[in-house]
Amino acid sequence: MNKTTLAGISIVGIMALAALAAPWLSPCQPAQIDAGNILCSPSAGHLLGTDSLGRDVLSRLIYGSRISLSVGIIAVGISTILGVFFGALAGFYGKAVDALIMRVVDVMLCFPTFFLILAAVAFLDSSIFNIMVIIGLTNWMGPARLVRAEIMALKEREFVEAARACGAGNLRIIVRHMLPNACGPLLVNATLSVAGAILLESGLSFLGLGVQPPVPSWGNMLTEAKATLGVAWWITVFPGSAIFLAILGFNFIAEGIRKDLG
Repeated sequence: MNKTTLAGISIVGIMALAALAAPWLSPCQPAQIDAGNILCSPSAGHLLGTDSLGRDVLSRLIYGSRISLSVGIIAVGISTILGVFFGALAGFYGKAVDALIMRVVDVMLCFPTFFLILAAVAFLDSSIFNIMVIIGLTNWMGPARLVRAEIMALKEREFVEAARACGAGNLRIIVRHMLPNACGPLLVNATLSVAGAILLESGLSFLGLGVQPPVPSWGNMLTEAKATLGVAWWITVFPGSAIFLAILGFNFIAEGIRKDLG
């Protein structure tokens, strides 16, 4: 394992552990209002300060990591599963199947992803579940094209011919012989996509179309910080830094995996 991968795993691992241990690590409940400590700067009582309602920023940041990381990972899981399924079908069967799936991919790619998500969110409830599903359903095209290219390159290889000669069916050949050989580039893509999904969720929440208050997420924490930006720097800096570090961590992991794959 190279140093880049180790650094990324360390950053993401610390955030994941903090998210899992949020009830024990958080000094306060994330929605707990303290009218006597409004806009307090970082201190011994509140390590990262308080916001305009007296809520502890550290507690909200830790609980917000649960939202941002879970949305990123689950949304990418949905998009990767769909991408693998349609990409494998297109690459293995080719001809009409390939043409149909790739035309759907081309149409989907014509629409700016962010505005497509905005349109979908506008018609649905802005729940965490809906955000995960919408991001997943609008980002499967990249994995599909990647898997298609890998399957097309592998399907004429000798080990595939040997499996077919032994009587293996198409499904077994795809799942047992082809996809394991295509998982390296797919893993790099998925890791990068988690960083993109976290940024996308934060952008939606910042615009008020993502996770809704009082549930804390890094994006809606930044939205709430706009009104006090000139007098309370910490309410903006710490959530922004958390988003930056999460994206940096996943990018480090992806770059490290890419280097290991050569």
